[in-house]
Amino acid sequence: AARRQSQAGLERAKRNLGYCVITAPVSGVIIDRRVNIGQTVVSSFNAPSLFLIAKDLTRVQVWVAVNEADIGSITAGQPVTFSVDALPDRVFKGQVNKVRLNATMTQNVVTYTVVVTADNSDGKLLPYLTANTHFETARHADVLMIPNVALRWAPGPERIAAGNARVEDEKRDSSGAGNGTLWVKAEKGMLRLIRVKTGPTDGAMTEVSGASVQEKMEVVIGEKQGDAGNAGAAASPFTPQFPRRR
Repeated sequence: AARRQSQAGLERAKRNLGYCVITAPVSGVIIDRRVNIGQTVVSSFNAPSLFLIAKDLTRVQVWVAVNEADIGSITAGQPVTFSVDALPDRVFKGQVNKVRLNATMTQNVVTYTVVVTADNSDGKLLPYLTANTHFETARHADVLMIPNVALRWAPGPERIAAGNARVEDEKRDSSGAGNGTLWVKAEKGMLRLIRVKTGPTDGAMTEVSGASVQEKMEVVIGEKQGDAGNAGAAASPFTPQFPRRR
């Protein structure tokens, strides 16, 4: 009886000793160690976090905070390009995996978290890098583009060629969505107005189409104030002046 009791005690001690060996649930790369050697780990109702393990670093996720005004243009499977400050000369590609519905509000600004998945086979992307992300909301190939400033600029009435409507009337007619106006050169230094249909824009260039728009057409984006003869009179008084020679 004593031998059987000692054998049961030995088995219980071995079982308790086996609890001291903590096995990782998955194989991966340790990103963060949250315990030290010799530290006592007590597990009660909540299991303590010992290590932060990345199962597969060849596939990474980018968590992007998107403003509520732009979240309507984000859909699953959408192409995404992004760059990181650690590798400024390289552009990475990914796609939208999901849009999380739990929004956050910071200083009265509502943002949604968009999860973007990307390939990291070469291991260049490290955890916790800051990414500058661009979502591709539309793709148009072989289209005509012009600077946005050409759609906003308008000349004075004295520069409009005969037969063109007043600038105020054209602005009123082109105030609808997808409509715009451009100014091109006419006879004797005058300007002629043409109407175009605008498309998507990237903030600097805008897609335009229309019967009067052609490739390599020169459009007016601005006008110099004054000429060489009265450049000194039109100069701003706040412009720095170089000292004159005696």
